[in-house]
Amino acid sequence: MADTNHVLIIADIEGSSGCWEKKAAEFFNKKWHAACVDMTGDVNAVSKALFDAGVSRVSVKDFHRTGYNLIAENMDSRIDLISGYKEGKIPGFGKIPDAAMAIFLGMHAASGTNGFLAHTLTSRIAKLTINGKIWSEFELFSASLGPFGICPVFFSGCPEACRQAQEVMSGIAAFPIDKSDSRDKFHVRKWREGLCRKAVEAVHNSTLPPFLPLGPFTAMVDFRDGKKAARLISKRWGFGFKGASLQIKADSFAELYMDLIRICYLTPMVEKMLPAGLLSIYNLIGWSGLKFYSSTSEYDGHKHG
Repeated sequence: MADTNHVLIIADIEGSSGCWEKKAAEFFNKKWHAACVDMTGDVNAVSKALFDAGVSRVSVKDFHRTGYNLIAENMDSRIDLISGYKEGKIPGFGKIPDAAMAIFLGMHAASGTNGFLAHTLTSRIAKLTINGKIWSEFELFSASLGPFGICPVFFSGCPEACRQAQEVMSGIAAFPIDKSDSRDKFHVRKWREGLCRKAVEAVHNSTLPPFLPLGPFTAMVDFRDGKKAARLISKRWGFGFKGASLQIKADSFAELYMDLIRICYLTPMVEKMLPAGLLSIYNLIGWSGLKFYSSTSEYDGHKHG
């Protein structure tokens, strides 16, 4: 049974206060690590605000790239940080927290839309539609958490990402970060104060249900690299394709989501190797990259705000 005083935070980097260009969302460079510092600051600020407001448990899932972007030593020791990727009922997630509510921080808009660094799962996807509607990662993650009784209650990202989330989940609270102006004019402290206030209000006031879309599902995956990419993935996994689009049909969302993970990140051989330690190697790479920059970087966060 879900713990009503336990909040799960899903954290991404594109909609965080430190990511203002594509380089900062990539891996193993100074701009990325600077964004990790600010992403950590955003998550830590919200977590502390939740604790101060009476929430007893906060779990945080780092869901960007390798899953190693949040700097543990900079975070409140009460936070249960879930880094990297593990096997479990939700691909990559590992053990599902018994939280009742989910907060989405640092998110981005769906592929094929005009949000800041918009993409869904991978930038190789030009657009993902499920049962005729464009889907973002917010829907994918929320639908994955829904069967475990975890309700999405708060969302933060660029204005377009917030609009998309509120269109899908009527009543969800949102707090945007506008990156249309210069970063030098962005006041991180003031923004974080508003972010924390809205997140706490959402946790205390929300009566939203879990997100449980009904099947069957038909997904159309349009590839940026066109017909050649669609044909290659079709041959690899046996899905039908037409032009640059791959078609996936599934009775359950869990089945559909696993198929999406396969076409985005895996080959049949790689999938067979995952239980033998591939995830451990991938996690080691992510952990090592974060530790390398944490030990060498002189970056100390925003100088403005």
